[in-house]
Amino acid sequence: MSEQPLWQQIQQGGISTNPGSTDRIQTGDWRTEVPVIDFERCTHCMICWVDCPDASFEVADTKLIGVDLKHCKGCGICAQVCPTKCIEMVPDSAADRDTNASANGAG
Repeated sequence: MSEQPLWQQIQQGGISTNPGSTDRIQTGDWRTEVPVIDFERCTHCMICWVDCPDASFEVADTKLIGVDLKHCKGCGICAQVCPTKCIEMVPDSAADRDTNASANGAG
């Protein structure tokens, strides 16, 4: 049986020198649900901000102020991890996007 090469001996694979970023690319157009935050119940614990895979939560002065709907994919992780359950996932449609953005403090 032949020996396996050491990791230093394995030929290097492809390298991306300019990877994409959801910060530069709007990715929120294909979601089916959008998070709506009840700011009266929100304690600004920032768990939603930490766990969001797309950095879609907007923060100012250490407080949650809204959701960046240009990047939110509607995965619902924020609603699942919220300890006060103040984030509700609601159906999203192009007609409702302006209303949802206003309800979330964005726009």
